[in-house]
Amino acid sequence: MDLRLYDTLTREKRAFVPLDPGNVRMYVCGPTVYDFAHIGNARPVIVFDVLFRLLRHLYGADHVTYVRNITDVDDKINDRAARDFPGLPLNQAIRKVTEQTEKQFHEDVDALGCLRPTVEPRATEHIAEMRAIIERLVQGGFAYVAEGHVLFSPQAMNATNSLLPRYGALAKRTLDEMIAGARIDVAPYKRDAADFVLWKPSKPGEPSWPSPAGIVAEGRPGWHIECSAMAWKHLGEQFDIHGGGIDLVFPHHENELAQTTCAFHADRMANFWMHNGFLQVEGDKMSKSTGNFVTIRELLGRRPNDSRWGEILRFNMLRTHYRQPIDWTDAGLLESEITYMKLRQAASGANRLRMKPSDQVIGALADDLNTSSALTELYRLANAARSSSPADTPADAANELAGSLHLLGFDKAIDHIRSDDIRGDISRAFHEVAAREKGLDPKKLDSLLEARAAARARKDFPESDRIRDELGAMGVVLKDGKDANGKPTTTWEIGR
Repeated sequence: MDLRLYDTLTREKRAFVPLDPGNVRMYVCGPTVYDFAHIGNARPVIVFDVLFRLLRHLYGADHVTYVRNITDVDDKINDRAARDFPGLPLNQAIRKVTEQTEKQFHEDVDALGCLRPTVEPRATEHIAEMRAIIERLVQGGFAYVAEGHVLFSPQAMNATNSLLPRYGALAKRTLDEMIAGARIDVAPYKRDAADFVLWKPSKPGEPSWPSPAGIVAEGRPGWHIECSAMAWKHLGEQFDIHGGGIDLVFPHHENELAQTTCAFHADRMANFWMHNGFLQVEGDKMSKSTGNFVTIRELLGRRPNDSRWGEILRFNMLRTHYRQPIDWTDAGLLESEITYMKLRQAASGANRLRMKPSDQVIGALADDLNTSSALTELYRLANAARSSSPADTPADAANELAGSLHLLGFDKAIDHIRSDDIRGDISRAFHEVAAREKGLDPKKLDSLLEARAAARARKDFPESDRIRDELGAMGVVLKDGKDANGKPTTTWEIGR
């Protein structure tokens, strides 16, 4: 099956042909580890996790290398370290911040059903590669030394008569347009306003390393050179796919492309540049100032004891095509939860030994990761699975549904389940959704139910009746019964 992907550089969707089918290579920009990742950060992690899974399915798990970096040298990290650990030397404080934040990031994206990348390099472990690229750029006339800095010159790049891409080709803007639309650092040592930093002097107490290009004082790398160095180290001078959010096209990816192609005198860095669209919350741009800034950890904290909740968040993200903007809403989350549980129920009849993804689901994903179409196929398979008995041929729909859920990263939906368990789970989920829609907390309802059971056990029937009436006033209906051992049980649901 042919895989077709949209390339930001050429602005076209075209057939994906790996440079080496035995080692398909992808680089995606990872987190700067100074704080909890927000829900916008989760989008590229989930999107490129789906692509990673698809590539593994098409080419074999042992033939795909996925690199996602950790940026652990940055001014924001330094500021956070000085704030949180004022009694420690800055370098020790930085290490504490980066290790803690990296751990938090892994916990969060693991809960979203994301696989770990093949390689997850830290920027500070690749200073030698950064210095080597910078030396190449200076020697080639694409960078220069000024007052302890090394700066890249887009003008020098565009002045060459070679196969190098034009600076601005990725963003599809002229140099003047990019200068006008960017926050340009004004500095007297710059030859041109568009020149950007490859290396700079470190401030007292900041992390520092021996500088390249004959600079005597120690310094630290700029942001853009870090990814060029890590991609080169782990994927080579050229590789198949470079991914990230649309906000990284300029300046980060534009500068990466410039550095790498100039350093290695090449016409490309990656064969495909892929970018996911923006995310907003409840119709507005996410911002701390407007109060709608949401971290992954905060969303996961809404259901701390429900292992499926992270996959429901993932499901909500994949309902929109990755290149389109997405509006993250509570109403959308409720809809995603109900749909996810229906799919989980329909897959309950699957035989784990016969699970395989649907050809239609694979086809949808092979069409530039069209996850919305893939989910539509899941709904069709779920309907087919529900309408057939295990003896019917269409029961294979449950196996294809389960296999497709696995391919998309919804493993909690198919792990260790039995039909009876699922019927109870989905019923409970619907009641919890109905309770939240009425502004009720299911945990509070459960605690009231436990208090009523305790009152009944000690024959305090006035208290039992009072709790029943309290729940009734909320619109909650109680159903008394007995379990398989004859012991009394009570469940709740929202009255219609």
